[in-house]
Amino acid sequence: MEFRKTVESDIDSIMNIFNQAKAYMKEQGIDQWNNNYPNYEVVKNDIKDGVSYVLVKDNNVVGTVVAIFGEEKNYKNIYDGKWISNEEYAVIHRIAIDSNYKGLGIASIIFKNIEDICINRSINSIRVDTHEDNLSMQNLLAKNCFQYCGVIYLEDKSKRIAFEKIL
Repeated sequence: MEFRKTVESDIDSIMNIFNQAKAYMKEQGIDQWNNNYPNYEVVKNDIKDGVSYVLVKDNNVVGTVVAIFGEEKNYKNIYDGKWISNEEYAVIHRIAIDSNYKGLGIASIIFKNIEDICINRSINSIRVDTHEDNLSMQNLLAKNCFQYCGVIYLEDKSKRIAFEKIL
């Protein structure tokens, strides 16, 4: 498997994966990733900003993620808890796995690759947030040793629960 930066020719595969994830969340009653988000423009901007990555297996994009190596403005204020560290951190957003590859540890492989990038950049912390009803993501985070830290709010005032992992 190859973990690499996303290129424009990956966009259709990523949109397919996002559409699968949106359908899953809707089916599960999770009010996340709706209202045409994430969309084609978001993915294009992520590529332009150099923050989008894919995991490729047998020439197929099997997973996608955004990894930002810098501050997240929505993480400035945390409620009902606190971040574990005050050091430089990476942020994971928009992680999704092709439904045909779920249950194979693909998301954990993506996390491991991001951890390796962090270590190479001397970044010792990764932060992530998710919807409080997204139990699949919460289980994935626990499996990958992320710790619950508290509550954050997005720009649109949506509540998210926040996690951090120290490397």
